[in-house]
Amino acid sequence: MLIDQVLFYVLAVLILGSAVMTITRRNVVYSAVWLISTLVGVAGIFLLQGAEFLAGVQVIVYIGGIMVLFLFVIMLVPLEEEASQRRFSNQKWLALATGLAVLAMLAVIVVRGIGSLDHPGPAPPPGPASLTQNSEAVGRVLFTEYLLPFELASILLLVAIIGAIVMSKARRRQTES
Repeated sequence: MLIDQVLFYVLAVLILGSAVMTITRRNVVYSAVWLISTLVGVAGIFLLQGAEFLAGVQVIVYIGGIMVLFLFVIMLVPLEEEASQRRFSNQKWLALATGLAVLAMLAVIVVRGIGSLDHPGPAPPPGPASLTQNSEAVGRVLFTEYLLPFELASILLLVAIIGAIVMSKARRRQTES
């Protein structure tokens, strides 16, 4: 086996295991940490495919930004209230419908045959020069054609962070008085 295949399978097991741990933990902080582990595995898969820009975005935006935002929300939500509520109330039918949909998809795969899932083969590995060209091309397009959406997204994230800070200060004042 090639080292790329071994790394792919190791990262795939990491992603699947971390995803299962994310949804099975009762403590929301532990779930968030397992989600971070899942996102790190996805960034590793991006690196294996030669998409280093996407791996960087995965680490900076999702792990660095979104997960910090999740942890802020976890800290601001009163967990005692949530713990007293029933978990998964009235979701049996949704779970049954989702399970039946997955079984139907598996049945289609079995009927069409496993050969319908064949992959055309691995892409040739990118050379070292293509890695810098890839990031350069993405950066050029991002800061020319998509400058306005990029700036609007950054302003939206800034407003969300300021809102979280204001909400936490307002809640702290309410609990002190």
